[in-house]
Amino acid sequence: MTAFLLSVHVLAAIVAIGPVTVAASMFPPAARRALAAPDDPRAVETVRLLLRICRVYAVVGVVVPVFGMATAKNMGVLGDTWLIVSMVLTALAALLLVAFVLPRQTAIAESLERRPAEGDGGDVAVATAPAVTREATVRLAMLTGAFNLLWAAVTVLMIVRPGSTTGV
Repeated sequence: MTAFLLSVHVLAAIVAIGPVTVAASMFPPAARRALAAPDDPRAVETVRLLLRICRVYAVVGVVVPVFGMATAKNMGVLGDTWLIVSMVLTALAALLLVAFVLPRQTAIAESLERRPAEGDGGDVAVATAPAVTREATVRLAMLTGAFNLLWAAVTVLMIVRPGSTTGV
């Protein structure tokens, strides 16, 4: 049973967390491209697509810790330091994604969608939509980098398992 749970845990991490980390990393530069090309609808479509990927796979990613906990219970390592640190880092990564990355992505995407193309004369939309700035995308890139580093640390801990005596 442990092999099955571990397999599902690893596959879920690859299938769910991988796309979030990649799409979240691609979002800030895509937003900057959309900001630089207000007449290019594909640039905004790319931003919307990356946001959708992040949202969907963030929800799917809940499976990863669920199967991870089941695996750890079967292996008898729930109290091991490496696992506790991994769980804390996972919780921090999830918090960072839900509280900071996704809301900022959403705000940027909505602002880009409401922004009129040049020559549209959409003064009302400009007045109601918060401005997207390069600085906002840079701050988002920093938060996304921290999110990705947390997942990288969790991955290393899962592989190395310092102090673990299990042979799995």
